Amino acid sequence: MKFTHPHRQVLEFTVSVLSGKLKVMKKVFSGIQPSGVLHLGNYLGAIKQWVKLQADHECIYCIVDLHAITVPQDPKALEANIIRAAATYLAAGVDPRKSTIFVQSHRPEHTELAWFLNTITRFGEMRRMTQFKDKKSKFNDEDIPLGIFNYPVLMAADILLYGADLVPVGEDQKQHVELARDLAQRFNNKFGATFTVPEVILNGQEALAYRSLGGGGRIMGLDNPKTKMSKSAGFANNYIALTDDADTIARKIKRAVTDSGAEIKAGEDKPALTNLLTIYAQLTDKSIPEVEKLYADKTYAQFKEGLTEVVVNAIVPIGRRVAELEKDPKELLAILSRGAAKLEAPAQSTIKRVRTTMGLI
Repeated sequence: MKFTHPHRQVLEFTVSVLSGKLKVMKKVFSGIQPSGVLHLGNYLGAIKQWVKLQADHECIYCIVDLHAITVPQDPKALEANIIRAAATYLAAGVDPRKSTIFVQSHRPEHTELAWFLNTITRFGEMRRMTQFKDKKSKFNDEDIPLGIFNYPVLMAADILLYGADLVPVGEDQKQHVELARDLAQRFNNKFGATFTVPEVILNGQEALAYRSLGGGGRIMGLDNPKTKMSKSAGFANNYIALTDDADTIARKIKRAVTDSGAEIKAGEDKPALTNLLTIYAQLTDKSIPEVEKLYADKTYAQFKEGLTEVVVNAIVPIGRRVAELEKDPKELLAILSRGAAKLEAPAQSTIKRVRTTMGLI
């Protein structure tokens, strides 16, 4: 079966024939903020998985600029970061022929749906959001931006707007997807079946293995294994940027903190080494025990040399491709524009359905 309608990608379900059987492809939605350089944690926690999912899912990948402006941004820097995020998605393997890539603010239905969801969201559940508790500590109580408090509702709108079945996120965002599930169920119970209730998917079995060892199912900072790798950490040695060159990567890994002892082994008592083993395992698609076996009787220095080679081989080609793509920003903007246009019909359909069920005329 082959659809010939010019807007076939905005059909509610994408179908294909596999071995003579009709298969309904599940929808995936995810996004990353363009608030700074994208790094290894973004790649392993999200983009690497996105690339795999696009082979047999209907994928929508967003550059969530509206989330980025919940904290102060330099307008020129933000504009450049949006373009770089688009280039990074493509350089890492997200294919606009298979996946829809767009900028969040290019579809105004996101903010409209967020307001509707605000009306059924409870103050208490927002106050309990772990991310809010973490971020508010950077402000005086009187100066906390409302966007920091409220952005999980916008994230719920992002997900529910397109009827996403699956939402790949890092462990730190799992609570927000659970809020989206709660709001979908609450709205459906109050107004009738309207939203798909999404499911969370984390970064494969390695995330589960890491979490069982006391980690958080996420990539942590090279300078501090107790905090996640973050572009906002304020220290360049915290993260490996997807645009870092080989020498910079080698220097950062050489300086990465390790634990006491000499055995290359993961465990609750070795959070720093567990983090480095997780990076190695995820980049090579091996299990942590397999990596441990490779480095049995090896030193920390030898392990770091091997890790450097693995990271350089995975990341440097992405950075080079980003630089090439950034030379043609008009083409990147065209890809983003086409993505937003593809989503116009399903987004407006959802808004129309919500307005009708809520009694708005």
